[in-house]
Amino acid sequence: MLGVIAACALGTAALAADAVVCAPGTEMPVMNPAIFDTASPPAHQIESMAWLVMGICAGIFVVVEGILVYSIVKFRRRKAQQGDPVQLYGSNPIELAWTVVPLLIVFTLGLVTIRVIRDVERTEPPEGAMEVVAIGHQWWWEYRYVDASLPGGQVVIANELHVPVNKPVWLRLESADVIHSWWVPALSGKIDLVPNHTNHLWFVAEKQGLYLGQCAEYCGNQHAGMLLRVVATPQEQFDAWLASQTAPAVDDQGVAMGKSIFMELACSTCHTVQGVSDGAFAPDLTHLMSRQTIASGVVPLTRDNLRAWLDDPQALKPQCNMPSLKLSDNELDAVTDYLCTLK
Repeated sequence: MLGVIAACALGTAALAADAVVCAPGTEMPVMNPAIFDTASPPAHQIESMAWLVMGICAGIFVVVEGILVYSIVKFRRRKAQQGDPVQLYGSNPIELAWTVVPLLIVFTLGLVTIRVIRDVERTEPPEGAMEVVAIGHQWWWEYRYVDASLPGGQVVIANELHVPVNKPVWLRLESADVIHSWWVPALSGKIDLVPNHTNHLWFVAEKQGLYLGQCAEYCGNQHAGMLLRVVATPQEQFDAWLASQTAPAVDDQGVAMGKSIFMELACSTCHTVQGVSDGAFAPDLTHLMSRQTIASGVVPLTRDNLRAWLDDPQALKPQCNMPSLKLSDNELDAVTDYLCTLK
């Protein structure tokens, strides 16, 4: 799974090398997507438990293999040996040892596991936590920032979760269709998103950067193409980003033709653009160009990739739910130009 995440990160970097970007991007460190390079309290606890389990298993391996090697050397058959070796039937000290020691190991691991589960799977949000609703779709992510002070009480974005550094985040996990699983190894453990059921997850991004993750539950043909991106920035930068997401969609008269095509075709039925359309089946596009990728992290957001995505979504993400509308070259250019203004 981590190999898939790393390969996708390298692939997007390679695609971006020669691409023309139609929106300014920001350079930030990409955090290692591994459970042994963590940057959040729940992930720290999971990492510590993993090291403990690995240490105990390594100790058991050394002891068992050591006794095995010793026995092979000590009790091997000698050339001068005649008949069967001395037969031993039972040993109370040995039987007591291999009963008590495993019990102590299991008891210790059980206590540690209970403590970690209690701390990681909280039933109440941490003090001062920011609440975000994460909804899994086939095959993309929807995030709703819930705050009474925001216009309409919430801000809706897709595929890239932005959070402030060193602030608790309380995720309310829901699914719009099948079971998904939200997993960013450096931030938290895996939690399922189950239809008609709400789960919760919390984390605190301790370092600024881009955290990569992956849907960890097979959810259909594009399960591997349902990537996770968490962007952690300082509080001031996050506040500026959130404020920009509350702004209405840009209305550029220079791309009126593309906007008209967008409204006339099925685009407006599926996608929301604030003040233009209110589709409910696909990602909100109001501030599309503020994002780094399209197709849930599969390719970087460049003009060329966006045009190719509109032309034939199946070529970039086979068996995804977005159809090709068979637009002409002029129509493709017009719609692409319109979408590139949505910043």
